Order: sequence, then structure tokens, then C-alpha cells
Amino acid sequence: MAVVVVESPAKAKTIDKYLGDGYTVLASYGHVRDLPPKDGSVDPDNGFDMRWEVASDSKKHVKAIADALKTDNELILATDPDREGEAISWHLEETLRERKAIRKDTAVSRVVFNAITKSAVTEAMKNPRQVDAPLVEAYLARRALDYLVGFNLSPVLWRKLPGSKSAGRVQSVCLRLIVEREMEIEAFRPREYWTVRAGLTTPRGKPFEARLVSLAGRKLERFDLANETQAEMAVQAVSSRKLSVVSVEAKPSTRNPAPPFMTSTLQQEASRKFGMGARAAMSTAQRLYEAGHITYMRTDGIDMAPEAVSAARDAIRDRFGADYVPQAPRIYKNKAKNAQEAHEAIRPTDMARDADSLKLADADQRKLYDLIWKRTLASQMEAARLERTTVEIESPDRQVGLRATGQVMLFDGFIAIYEEGRDEPAEDDDKRLPQIAEGDALGFADKTFADEAAKAGAGASQLGHDGAVLGLQHHTQPPPRYTEATLVKRMEELGIGRPSTYASIVTTIQDRKYVRKDKNRLFPEDQGRLVTAFLVNYFRRYVEYDFTAGLEESLDHVSAGEEDWKTLLDRFWRDFHAAIEETADLRISEVLDKIDEVLSPHLYPPQPDGSNPRLCPNCGNGRLSMRTARSGGAFIGCSNYPECRYTRPFGPPDPEAEASAIPPEGKLLGKDQGDEIRIFKGRYGPYAQRGTATEDNPKPPRQSIPQDWTPEEVSLADAVRLLALPRLVGQHPEDGVPVWANIGRYGPYLKHAESTSDRGGTNANLETLEDVWTVGMNRAVQLLAEKVASRGARGRAAKPLRELGEHPEAGGPVAIYDGKYGLYVKWEKINATIPETIDAAELTLAQAVDLIDERAARSGKKVAKKKAAPKKAATKKPAARKAATKKPAAGKAPAKKASAAKKE
Repeated sequence: MAVVVVESPAKAKTIDKYLGDGYTVLASYGHVRDLPPKDGSVDPDNGFDMRWEVASDSKKHVKAIADALKTDNELILATDPDREGEAISWHLEETLRERKAIRKDTAVSRVVFNAITKSAVTEAMKNPRQVDAPLVEAYLARRALDYLVGFNLSPVLWRKLPGSKSAGRVQSVCLRLIVEREMEIEAFRPREYWTVRAGLTTPRGKPFEARLVSLAGRKLERFDLANETQAEMAVQAVSSRKLSVVSVEAKPSTRNPAPPFMTSTLQQEASRKFGMGARAAMSTAQRLYEAGHITYMRTDGIDMAPEAVSAARDAIRDRFGADYVPQAPRIYKNKAKNAQEAHEAIRPTDMARDADSLKLADADQRKLYDLIWKRTLASQMEAARLERTTVEIESPDRQVGLRATGQVMLFDGFIAIYEEGRDEPAEDDDKRLPQIAEGDALGFADKTFADEAAKAGAGASQLGHDGAVLGLQHHTQPPPRYTEATLVKRMEELGIGRPSTYASIVTTIQDRKYVRKDKNRLFPEDQGRLVTAFLVNYFRRYVEYDFTAGLEESLDHVSAGEEDWKTLLDRFWRDFHAAIEETADLRISEVLDKIDEVLSPHLYPPQPDGSNPRLCPNCGNGRLSMRTARSGGAFIGCSNYPECRYTRPFGPPDPEAEASAIPPEGKLLGKDQGDEIRIFKGRYGPYAQRGTATEDNPKPPRQSIPQDWTPEEVSLADAVRLLALPRLVGQHPEDGVPVWANIGRYGPYLKHAESTSDRGGTNANLETLEDVWTVGMNRAVQLLAEKVASRGARGRAAKPLRELGEHPEAGGPVAIYDGKYGLYVKWEKINATIPETIDAAELTLAQAVDLIDERAARSGKKVAKKKAAPKKAATKKPAARKAATKKPAAGKAPAKKASAAKKE
């Protein structure tokens, strides 16, 4: 029996059903090995040597395959038919050879099939081949490029731009698209214009609508009616004249169907029609593919196999009749930049089966399959035939000209099953017109019709005359923000990324909090703007659209065997490494000043009164500029700090937010018992304060505002309630020591001690904030007892979540642990918290050492360098002395040999 290996257990189950008893079908569960996330995994100085590591959760899968090969001496690699699938097969073969699971007489072959059907699988088994080396080399080049960029550029970001997480080769370019679109929207200034519409009737009393296209004998351009006054004059000109039809022109037209889906168009349409994200769409399509319902879903080809085209035409004929089948099959050619067209389009494996006949239980699978099935059949159907009618209307003096348009569907064709969605709504030109003839005298419609016409208008205001002629106000609109669908479409047009990468690219920039999705639109976050500004100014070439597309094209040449992959890497690394070195001496302040200058139109927009937008509104003479906090977040602050403590969030000023913000001198809530009660913004968050600091009372009573409370909404009663804390619950019944309820840094808690300032005693968390004021002694005693009981589990040595390696300078293991207050790195007796801005799963040894060094510096400790082991002094053997051979004296035993004596 042969061992067949595929990626997933679902795919294995389907293929096993088709192959039968002669094969053992196993799953690798994706890639079995990868580059370890640490420095040195790709070595540019050693021919770009790549050090692979079998993932811990993959070892059992590799072992299962190796065990199967002990009895079955044939290995068939049947992973997906693309560059990634070829890479998985290569990794499997290499790993199994290293384990010596593949013997000299083991037959190893590679098979590919575009659909998981019995015919496709059995046919593939008849045509085995070897792993495609150029495809693997293209994968290796792409993987090395992504690694070299990520592991060299990301540390620059961490050092020079606090709060940044990481940078990716293609993700950064994608992020730039979103940021630049947002900048276009912010720079956009709307322009007012008006249009005029008239509700008219035919001689037979049938209503229709027409729009004004010429006035005073001159064609109207978009901005000719620039204000309400001009629009009112146009309304009067129309309503004061008699109108008649001067021409009626009917033109036949056709609409052709869209081609079948490829990866990008499937993601776009799933987003438009279902609001489905790119990752969700691909995950759903993957399950449909593995179940054998559709062909492979990562493709940029839009053609179909001849037998599939024939089956589609038969299905159309059976369902709709011969009139819906064109005389010749439709042939599609991809227009996308860098399209490889390596595979068929995404289509059903059985054209005759619709979503209902498959009886899919999963709603997303059912919707997506229905979309794919309808689009595929529509792509081979007859065009829709329309008749478009244009009616020209004029006044007798030819001072006023109007136009009415409409169309009639003569034959629906492909529209009978499917119509492609649109990213932005189009003008409504599908209205049908009543019977109109040249020379017809027209009347004005009644007010009811005008009201309906007004509702259809895009403007927020309208003028009316006799209820039939309307002036509608419009404003030009900024370019729309990207959706996942339009972003993928734009990336495809620019030649950035490939079908297998679109979903991960769009998802990654959201996971890193550089972009957020709101109502299906993508908005850049502050950190995303900062990263883009940094990269555009210091690594501009590597976020250029043409450069990235050119690199993708070079990778395509590698996969075609037309370019050497290591030559490509060497050419890229030489220039990229030099660019990295140029940033070594950059100071953080220098970087922030540069980004502050680049983003100044966004951060400091012109003031309505023409005043300096950088002038501090608090002190009146400080200059506003961008700063970063220890947490990594950016904000706008005053140059007169610490005398002036004015700050506002990163981004343009928000007048409403500033009006309700806490001023540097504190927000006065009122007085209690003669003391002023104010809210201040402190270093560790907002707090309430009773009275003012004086020489006699330098530290007046203060209490932090709980995180669940909005500082701007805290009332005087709330603040007085907070300032009354800590609250004495009572004396503990067992020892008479006080029990307190208070709010601390980590939330509400109980303390069993003489006072809340005592470092000893027992602390126990309270469940809710309200418990601070309501918890009684019985409940408090119970919570404190549970806390004491839980201490029994303490003292055990914690196990590390992940070991990072030896400290490069001082020696000793460095590892990641999970503690009470979150994840941290530990070396010797130094624990350093991992900031939320850093993904612990991607933390490298170098980053961990930086965190440890920073923590050691704050605590006054020194990280001593590892001492070199002392050299052992050469031990000289004593010269051998010849023992004198004397006769033993009488009564003495002969002397023992030196060797024997040494042993004793």
C-alpha cells in the first residue's frame, strides 16, 4: 500500500473515500516545519542558509507518517496545487529523509488535482511527478524575504518608534494604501452644486421624471448651478415655460456576464453581498473544497476546463432553456497585473447541483456555494438585451432643455440567475419610461410625484415650484474608505500580494491594531499612521507600490525557472541592509520631529480664525508637538512642560472633547465641608482630590477614579464617596484586626491589617466596584479565608511558557512566564513585564534581553557579563626516574613498583 499525505484531515477523509483500500491517507495538518522566530534563522552571510524547525505539535503527525512508511514503501505527496502546497510537500520529504523514514528504495512522487472528486483524484494518481524545484525556490525566496524584512525592520521600529509592534514586507504597503486614502479624505473639501429635476406628464397623463441639462441655450456643467440663488432661477425658468418632446431615441444595448470567480473576486463579492471578511470567505471556501464541492480556491485564473464549460452549458439548458445558452462558449482572459492563471477559476465540481441539492448544514458554506454556483453558470449564459431610451425635451424658445432616460429589459439572459454587486451605488438609470412620441406636449406632474422625486434626490435641501420642479442641493463626496473587498481589488490592480496571501495581509494589519474595521470600512489607527509615516520617510523604497509589485514579478520569474532565487535575495538584501544601517544613529526625538512635520496637516489643521494651530490653548505661548508615552501611545503635548501640562490625544483637535476634557489645573466639581473637590489627570490616570496642596498639607487626600467610570461624568457626590475610602468594614471576629474595603491599582479589594498602608496582612479581591461600599463582615471573612487557603498552592516552581535561549552576554536561560499581572520574561532574579504592544508569541531573545536590561536599570541592578572560563594550567608530568636496583637489605621486602604504588 502507498502512503498518501495531504494537508488536512477533512481532505484526507474525502480522498480516502475515493482511493479505497490500496492506500493509507494521512494528514500533515499544514506545514510541518517553519523558521524559528529568532535571529539567525536566515543567514545572509552564508548563502541565505535557512534553519528549519519541526513544530512541537507537528512532531506527532510526522511520526505517524514515518511509522506508516515502515510497512508501506511508497510515499505520494498530494498537497494543494500551488506554491504553498508544493512547499508543504518539499518540507515533508526533507523532514522524512532527515528522520531516515525514506529509504533508498522508497518511491516518492507528487500528484496534484484541482478538485477533490473521484475522477480528478484517480486521474492525478496516473500522472505522478517529482516536487517542482522552481516552485519551492519561489516559496523559499518569499519566506526569506518576509523573514529578513520582519526581523530586521521590526527592531528598528521598536527602538525608534515606541509602541510599534512589527512591520511586514507586503502588510506595510497595504497599510500605506489605507493611510493615504484617509489622508485624501481629510484633505478633501466638499464643493456645493445643485441640480434641477422636473416631474412631467405625457398627453395621456402618464408621469415621468426629467433633469435639466441646458439653460439659456448652453449645456449645464456640474458646477454651473453653484448655489441656491442660481438653482432658484433655474427652477423658475423651467416652471415658467411650456415644454415638448423634440426627439425620442431608442438604442439596443447588451450587458455581458462577469467571468467566474478567482480568489480576489470571490473575496470582494462575499464582502459586498454577505459582509464576509477575506479570512472568513477563504476559510469557508477551504471547507467546500475539502468536501469536494468546488475546485481549488486560491487561484488567479478565470478560465475553466472544456468539460466544465460543457457541463455548465448543459445545466443552463436544463434549467433555463436553449435561449439562455450562447452559440459558442465564452472564453475569459485575465486582465489583472502579474496574473499567473495557473489554475482554473473557482467553480462547482458538479454544475448540475445547486446549494439546495447539496443540503449543506453550515449557513456560510451554503451562501458561498450558492454564490459560486450562480456566478459560474451566469458566466456561460447569454448576454442580457436591453433597449435604452433617451428623450430630449425643450421649450419653444430653446432656453430650457431637459432629458429623460430609461431602459427596457428585452431579454434577461444571465441576469435571470445572477448580477454582480457594486462597491458603490450607481445612478438609477433602470427606470422605465411611459410611451412618448416626438412632438408631444408635456405637462407638469402634481405635488405627490414631486415629493417622491425629492426623496430620491441626493441633496439635503430642495427648492420647489408648483410642486413639480425641484432644485436639489448636492456636495461632492470624498473618495470612499476601503472595504476589505475594495482593498483586495486595489492590491490586485497594483500587483501586490498573491491569491494565497490576500486574506492574511488584510487580517494581519487589523490584528496588529494598525487598522480597525467599522461598518465594513477600514480606518487607520494612530499607530498605523505613525508606522506608515516612519516607513515612508526612512524606508520609502520598500513601501513603494511599484517596487513591491516588481518583487512579486521577480518571484513569479523564480517559480517559472527564469531567475535564480539566491541572486534575487542577494540583490534585495544588499540595499535593504544598507538602509537598515543608515538608521542606526537616528535619535527618537529626531524621528518624532520628522513624523510630526509629515503629519502636521492631520495633527494641526488650520484654525477658523486663522490663528497658529500649533499654539498651546492652555498657556498661550507653548508650541504643540507630538510626544510618546512610556506605554508607547502617541499624544500631543505642550513644549512648556512641566510648567504647562496640556495634552490631547494624537490626531486633530476635537473641540467637543476639549470642552469636556480635564484642564491641567483640575476640574472643579464643587465644595464639601468647605473643601474644593476637583478631578485631576495624573500620571497613572485621573483622580479626585480634596482641597489643595499647601506647605502644611503637601499631600491632600486623593483617590483614583475607577476604570469603569468616565472622568468627565464623575459628580461631586461620586468624588466625595471615593475620597471617603478606605472604608472600615469592621474588626475581624477571630483576631480583632481591622478589615478594610478599598480601590487599588488592580480594582476593588479587601485588606486584613491594622491599616491599608501596611505591607503585611491579607488582601482579597472583591467582585464588583459597588462591593467596596456594601460588603459586610460575613462575606469579607469568607473571601479572606478563601485567599488564605489558596496560598497553599504557592511556592511551587512556575513552568516557563516558552524558553528563548541563553542570555548572550551574561549566560543563563531567558524564558517567558505567565504571572499574576500578565506575561513577563525572566532571567536570573530579574522579571520584566512584556508590554501589551508586543506580541509574546513573536517575542525574540534580543527583545527579551532589552526588556531585562531596562528593568535592571530601573531597579539599580547590573547585568554582569559572563566571565570567560579560566584556562587550566598545563600540568607537566614528572620526569620518570629509574629506580635503582639495589638488593633488598636483609629482613626487608623488595620495594613496590612506582606504577603499583600510584594505583594504591
